[in-house]
Amino acid sequence: MAGLAESGSNPDVDLLYDINGLAKDAPHWFDRVMEYVGEYGLLLALVLLVVWCWWSVRRRGGQDAAASVAALVWAPLAAGIAVLVNVPIRGFVARPRPFTDHQGLDVLVQGKNDYSFVSDHATLTMALGVALFVANRRFGLVGIGLALLEGFCRVYMGVHYPTDVVGGFALGTAVALLLSPVAMALLTPLLTMVERSRWGGWFVRARRAETGQGAVLSGARDEEQACAEERDLAA
Repeated sequence: MAGLAESGSNPDVDLLYDINGLAKDAPHWFDRVMEYVGEYGLLLALVLLVVWCWWSVRRRGGQDAAASVAALVWAPLAAGIAVLVNVPIRGFVARPRPFTDHQGLDVLVQGKNDYSFVSDHATLTMALGVALFVANRRFGLVGIGLALLEGFCRVYMGVHYPTDVVGGFALGTAVALLLSPVAMALLTPLLTMVERSRWGGWFVRARRAETGQGAVLSGARDEEQACAEERDLAA
């Protein structure tokens, strides 16, 4: 894999220079914005997106509330597992950062001395985005879009090759999708127990949703009782 970085005629390296070259032509303040967005901002945005989706799901309630929340719990777990899987991959491939083998790159973040393949940021964001897509299509599309932007930022910042990013996308997607059935089989019963408990029910279903469901059930019982009273009078 390290041999990919040795030739400037390699499309991976050419695309690296093309995207990173945009940083040289951009204003200094824009590079600082991209540095923050690529290092912290998009990860934070994805975490907030997952929280937002969880908040909307628990407010809506419904019979599938436990399964929906379980799918959202899987999103950060998938991201964490994907990063752990990446640890031996990075050590085995041992690909140096692009700026160690190539001159003239505009590196926006200093102190990146670990290996390059695959990108942790790309892995994290895509795992979050794909797992969120499994839970909710509308929120998931936004999450995948943020993950794609994260991949662009990592190359723009000069800290990853494009193939590092593509590898991270593939790893994050694989973990989020392939392990999703097992995760849902384990998490859904657990979240169902949490929903029925006094101490954790708020995590799955909002009080308003619970009240609304209770009102429906109560109304149904009142209607049945009224019908029974009418039958007794008729008899």
